[in-house]
Amino acid sequence: MGKLHYIAFEDEADNIKEKVESYWTKRAESFFELRHDEIESPKAARWLGEIEKLLPNKEKLNILDVGCGTGYFEVILGRCGHKVTGIDLTQEMIDRANEMIGLYGLDKSAVKAITGDAENLDFEDETFDVVISRNLTWTLPHPIDAYSHWMRVLKKGGVLINFDAEYAKGAHNLKSPENIAHSNIDDALKDECHHIYHMLTISMLDRPQWDQEVLSHLGFNEIDIDREFGDRIFVEHDEFYIPDKMFCIKAIK
Repeated sequence: MGKLHYIAFEDEADNIKEKVESYWTKRAESFFELRHDEIESPKAARWLGEIEKLLPNKEKLNILDVGCGTGYFEVILGRCGHKVTGIDLTQEMIDRANEMIGLYGLDKSAVKAITGDAENLDFEDETFDVVISRNLTWTLPHPIDAYSHWMRVLKKGGVLINFDAEYAKGAHNLKSPENIAHSNIDDALKDECHHIYHMLTISMLDRPQWDQEVLSHLGFNEIDIDREFGDRIFVEHDEFYIPDKMFCIKAIK
């Protein structure tokens, strides 16, 4: 684990977060439509079934969704009666997430989205039963800081669930006909995303092995890696399909 100290995350470009926020602000409207369609598709039941196998054995959970985007997990987990708080760096995403929550008639005192920084959480220690994230870690300039905060806000015995992929290593796929999920995004935005990929140190790491080492170093227990997760969700090559292979990381505090 000593090698982690030689990864110069502190040397990331000062404006990388601004670039990430700017990109996702431009994506918010189309992303809202995509996630709404995904909630209405058979994939929502697949996601829920997979997540339920990873959750602690407790009927009503307090869940933090880090990088919530337009509110996908807020809806599918909130409908099960869980308390869900989503955070995102991008105000436009938060606005859309709360719109999605309202669209599905969820109790906004129990299910909500607020602005927040995944690398510097503004919550008390040991607040949540679960921290969950989808397709966020690859965008983080300081992922060790993020993992440290996610652990801090988890209760003892709480579960971290992280869904991600090595998207930067498949960056050429952004303009590939196989990348159906990005087919309606203009080339300028694809180029902007490609540029962000290659500004981030995490894009050069071997994942999820690196994540597993970090989580072990931080003191997480029972760290499980599921490299086949995405294959069980994205069965069809439809509007949600991205060829990069999604993995799932589960770790217990």
